[in-house]
Amino acid sequence: MTMPFQNTYVNLPDRFYSRQLPTPVSEPALIRVNTALARRLGIDPDWLASDEGVAVIAGNRIPEGADPIATAYAGHQFGSFNPQLGDGRAILLGEVVDASGARFDIQLKGAGQTPYSRMGDGRAPLGPVLREYLVSEAMHALGVPTSRSLAAVTTGEPVYREETLPGAVLARVASSHIRIGTVQLLAARKDTEGLQLLVEHVIERHYPDLKDSENPALALLDRVLQQQASLVAKWQMLGFIHGVMNTDNMLLSGETIDYGPCAFMDTYDPATVYSSIDHGGRYAFRNQPGIANWNLAALAQALLPVIDANQDAAVEATRPVLERFPGYFLDANLAGLRRKFGLATEQEDDEVLAKDFLDLLESTGSDFTLAFRRLAELAGDTPAVSVAGLFEFPAGFDEWRSRWEQRCRAEDHPDRQANMLESNPLLIPRNHQVERAIAEATSNQDFTWFNRLCDLLVNPYHPDPEALALAAPPQPDEVVSQTFCGT
Repeated sequence: MTMPFQNTYVNLPDRFYSRQLPTPVSEPALIRVNTALARRLGIDPDWLASDEGVAVIAGNRIPEGADPIATAYAGHQFGSFNPQLGDGRAILLGEVVDASGARFDIQLKGAGQTPYSRMGDGRAPLGPVLREYLVSEAMHALGVPTSRSLAAVTTGEPVYREETLPGAVLARVASSHIRIGTVQLLAARKDTEGLQLLVEHVIERHYPDLKDSENPALALLDRVLQQQASLVAKWQMLGFIHGVMNTDNMLLSGETIDYGPCAFMDTYDPATVYSSIDHGGRYAFRNQPGIANWNLAALAQALLPVIDANQDAAVEATRPVLERFPGYFLDANLAGLRRKFGLATEQEDDEVLAKDFLDLLESTGSDFTLAFRRLAELAGDTPAVSVAGLFEFPAGFDEWRSRWEQRCRAEDHPDRQANMLESNPLLIPRNHQVERAIAEATSNQDFTWFNRLCDLLVNPYHPDPEALALAAPPQPDEVVSQTFCGT
């Protein structure tokens, strides 16, 4: 068995990447294979779980057709520009094309040092690998564009952070790994030829309908603005906090990537921050739309040389395009809120109705996910799996509920509850449950809870009754207040 690799990114000049083999590990062992994803990619999951497949995921064996590289990029990290970053612990094996013609990268995260490791060890601790596997697959099930997890293995070797931890490697799948920071690297080097080649490559790979645009780079910027506005709006609908929205962590394809200190809110508070390194709250929940706008402005600046050779003309052409982002986001956000509230038509006061609900959640310390799910249950007959035993609205919601019911009566929407149940998940990867899976696996190699979460989180909207316990918010002694990167 071989992976059916193609390698289009290596057709770009070698200044875009460095050829780099993974560093073998001493004793790899399988954690989990994503059977459904493997089959979609034309990879036999049984082979992937075999000794040969585990050796490939661990980096001990290079499959036929692979051309391993570490990609180069720059990026703003917490607002400060670093002109040279790159894959410091990830190696791209190559690309596969599924039956529908969609192209995907397969990358090994934690596969050893590269030229971009910056004195790092190139390895990944087990905990962050498990978090990324769980959260990325949950995000996919929730309908959010995301990188995905194909398989994970332990390495049999320690990783040294603040403490000694077991090591692991994640096989990550994404539509591509081309980032805002990839564009910034070439702009920082004043590599206009490279910028033009990259724009052409991204359009060919992700947005072929833009090939005949009058100004392809400007059209690409506009499309990325739309993709990112839609993506961040989906995060906001779920209470998801990325935690490290640096420009090197934003893909031009519009997928979520780099699940480091990410988390989902329990109690609704727009100022929520989980990341242990975000001391100033730059990437707090409420700041995510604005940070996306900031990052996209950095992308626009980097694209200026290929938008127009005359910088003043490039700025003049780019400004009105960049100014579309707030509108793109607000439209996507309000459309998402209408779906969550079961509203099929648009009325002028909808935004006020939504804001008042969120203000009530904040003032009462209510659980974000359960509040919306319970609202969906109140829109019709009680569903078979109900959160009524986990959450009821405080009395202060009575006046708001009357307004909402009046608003619902103003339109004919026979599928209101069904649509609300499809827009308000019962299950999210609760932070305390993810931490339990990490703790049990790290302390004694027990993956029972990890596998249970993987199995149940694939049905977040219509789960089995046995999954109801996973919807419960944390007890006071279970609350997770900080999450951590794996570097």
